[in-house]
Amino acid sequence: MRNDVLDAIVNNAFAEIEKLIPVYMQDENDRVISNGNLAACIIADDGTVYGKMFGSNQPRLRQSYRVAWTKASQVWLTVVKTGEYERMVFNREVEENGNGIEAPGLIGWEGGQPLTLADGTKLSVGFSGFRGVTDLEIMVKAFGL
Repeated sequence: MRNDVLDAIVNNAFAEIEKLIPVYMQDENDRVISNGNLAACIIADDGTVYGKMFGSNQPRLRQSYRVAWTKASQVWLTVVKTGEYERMVFNREVEENGNGIEAPGLIGWEGGQPLTLADGTKLSVGFSGFRGVTDLEIMVKAFGL
């Protein structure tokens, strides 16, 4: 996919996330995690990184983006959802450092996942600031998958 087309798709996904945030903020279990200071990180197969922070508390946004980037970059290396990859490592289904990540560097939380767009474009995405299950869901919805 051409970069300008992917740029437009990603920017549309960010706009969709902004629309979805108020819906998820209604759930106290999601709201209390970061008080609406959220971040998304998207890595294309060629290594192009897209990111967006949502909220106003800069120190908390920095933390949320760090987690979102760690989730997305782990998926970029492993092509496996976060949480699932850790299970595979600890059950010895894959080598601990088989993809360049030693156990202390594993994120351990849900919220990172590989996504494939309708045209076959593969993205490694991470979201942080809500519960892991919500972090996964908001990215799928944002891309209309």
